[in-house]
Amino acid sequence: MNRPSARLFRDPDRAAIGAGGSVLCIGAFDGLHLGHRALVRRAVARARQLQCEAVALSFEPLPREFFARDLPPARLTAPRAKVEGLLALGVDRVGLLRFDARMAAMTARQFIERVLVDVLRAREVWVGPGFAFGQGRQGDLALLQAVGAAHGFAAHAIEPVLLDGQRVSSSDVRERLARGDLVGAGRQLGRPFAMSGRVVRGRQLGRTLGFPTANLRCGRLRPALHGIFATRVHADGCNGWPSVASLGTRPMVDGVEPLLEVHLLDFDGDLYGRRIEVEFVARLRDEQRFADLPAMTAQMQRDAEQARAILGLQETKRGVMA
Repeated sequence: MNRPSARLFRDPDRAAIGAGGSVLCIGAFDGLHLGHRALVRRAVARARQLQCEAVALSFEPLPREFFARDLPPARLTAPRAKVEGLLALGVDRVGLLRFDARMAAMTARQFIERVLVDVLRAREVWVGPGFAFGQGRQGDLALLQAVGAAHGFAAHAIEPVLLDGQRVSSSDVRERLARGDLVGAGRQLGRPFAMSGRVVRGRQLGRTLGFPTANLRCGRLRPALHGIFATRVHADGCNGWPSVASLGTRPMVDGVEPLLEVHLLDFDGDLYGRRIEVEFVARLRDEQRFADLPAMTAQMQRDAEQARAILGLQETKRGVMA
């Protein structure tokens, strides 16, 4: 199997689509929720029927992030996790096109002709309900169909995916996460909400207080939730280690950049430099500033016991870290 990096392109000119052309699905794919999954699977199925490549096309940064750099929207999925998730759904290639001033200035017709037709050799294009693209968001399904008819490709939109009568959307997932509705968000995602990354060294304060943590940086991405959580950690040799996590700016140490700090319960090992995934199970409380470190430590102990109780109802240690 090809390495994921070999199946990813940032510049469409490097896509190297075969002579058979491609079936494309286009979207932000932030969160890869049930609606996104339905769209991708439809495109993959059509590509298999037409015996051509299935390509998922997205952007990084997302257009909404580019146009709102001072206060970007919360993100559900980091770029690497998005690529891995799309490949797992069966696409042959993933395009994370660089959304910059040049891309923002491209008209919808130019995008269709230069990218979808000339480079990606589109045979079919699939989009979600209400899809808009191009300079000023002037492009839509009707334009895709009209230009496609002239260039030999068809364009379609899937039906909205509904859950309890409501359309599944990334914005609704973000709203649910912001208010601590992890169960509702997980239903729309089709899996528990999780964040992943490589463990980095922090200030070691937790270790001195008896709560060593594995730390993940959020980078330029603004997380969709904040607070203290009962969590599970997944990594090589680990099948859901019970843990308690803090996601925020750490008011007791005057932090600025959001940081995910995870304390694995009853764990003795070294995770530095390893990639882990943190699955969010339940929200315990908001971040808060304490009068002193002893007061904070006492609350951390209460958080750990609450996390134990929550995770204990669902089988605590399910795996052993190698």
